[in-house]
Amino acid sequence: MSKNVELVFVPSFGVTHIIPTVELAKRLVERDECFSITFLIIPEPSGLIPQAYIDSVTNSSMNRICFTILQRADLPPPGSEPITFIALYIQNHLPHVKKAITNLVSKSNNNGSSVQLVVDMFSTTMIDVANELGIPSYVYFTSCAAALGLVLHLATLDAEIEGELLDYSSELNLPSYINPVPTLALPDIMLNKKGDGYKWYLYHGSRFRDTKGIIVNSVAELESHAIHVFNHIFSGIPPVYLVGPSLDLEGKTQPDSTTRSHYDRIMRWLDDQPKLSVIFLCFGSRGTLSARQVKEIAIGLERSGERFLWSLRSPPKTKFEKPYDYSNPEEVLPDGFLRRVEGRGLMCGWAPQVEILSHKAIGGFVSHCGWNSILESLWFDVPILTWPLDAEQKLNGFQLVKDLGLAVEVKDERDDLVVAEVIERGVRSIIREGGGEVRRKVKEMSKKCRDAVMEGGSSWSTLSCLIEDMSNIQ
Repeated sequence: MSKNVELVFVPSFGVTHIIPTVELAKRLVERDECFSITFLIIPEPSGLIPQAYIDSVTNSSMNRICFTILQRADLPPPGSEPITFIALYIQNHLPHVKKAITNLVSKSNNNGSSVQLVVDMFSTTMIDVANELGIPSYVYFTSCAAALGLVLHLATLDAEIEGELLDYSSELNLPSYINPVPTLALPDIMLNKKGDGYKWYLYHGSRFRDTKGIIVNSVAELESHAIHVFNHIFSGIPPVYLVGPSLDLEGKTQPDSTTRSHYDRIMRWLDDQPKLSVIFLCFGSRGTLSARQVKEIAIGLERSGERFLWSLRSPPKTKFEKPYDYSNPEEVLPDGFLRRVEGRGLMCGWAPQVEILSHKAIGGFVSHCGWNSILESLWFDVPILTWPLDAEQKLNGFQLVKDLGLAVEVKDERDDLVVAEVIERGVRSIIREGGGEVRRKVKEMSKKCRDAVMEGGSSWSTLSCLIEDMSNIQ
């Protein structure tokens, strides 16, 4: 029997997790009026929260989505590995989460509604709260289905391989990937079985199995192989729902007074460029490069002769701070570079990525292969040149290039430094030579991604199944 459902989302901190989670929530409340959604927002370790984005959602017509900003909990001990730090920091918020959900459960008992919990892929310790309060829980995996398959398969790998994965083989047969995966393409933390980060990956994978369902920000047509694996190879896992892409496309970046002139400068420059003539280089909200690598990119871009827009940012001074814009980018660029490329190249710091990728002038995207960036690039029909930096990005790049043929490889898992000749060749292959088969496949996949979220599409239909599962509580 269908009744009102109060969904409580606990995303990991940071916009790369919060935004796709909120976009999923928007689609749920648009599709079924039985849903009301509360977000419990964990502040970043610095105390920051994405207030501008939260305000934009709150001030919109989404009156059944609300946000509760949790009190910042204690930080983990200094020196923790990134995955360990994230897991422990989120776990430290468990008392605040339990208090908030307990209050919602108490209210639901009075109005006859159902409370259910949706945790982030890194917030699985919160499943204990759901179990203690006797409410259903789901996990939202904000990366790709193939990476989910790796996390679910990790316990099997751990049992089969006694030593370190790095010492076992140069390649691994992972069920959710079509081709054998180079061991070095795994997240670095998985290569050290003695490390706490590896143990946390094992823990998260085991907790996914304790939920009522796993929701994935991906598309059936993009990852049909992984779907087959979930349905026919893996056992003992809950239903997996591919409901993506969940992207912030309507919100568009709203520059504040300090970034307005910067934003306008970028968009004016793009407006003056021919269609599909510009290569866009951007390495995510936290991605930075060494001074030596910056110089090689600059030389490669200059030699290519192609137009480019390059988001170049300086490494942060301390861990978990964000990169910052160079006050003078010439300090890391070759002498005279800006003068020589004036007119056909534009350097910037912060960049409004969605607006740039959607611009007619963009013909290719040198990307760190974060999953949100991949989905945005596919949505806007922009071929990627892969430049993974961290976490599961090497796996994402591998899948795009080797399994799907949707990208051109520039940096692979073995590269410490990508030399200018490789950069020059990659840029020319996409811009001057048109991208060939890769561009054709990207164009086809772009249409499939857009069709998937339309009525009757694969993600639309899968979301219907998820809604039915959530709303029909005995």
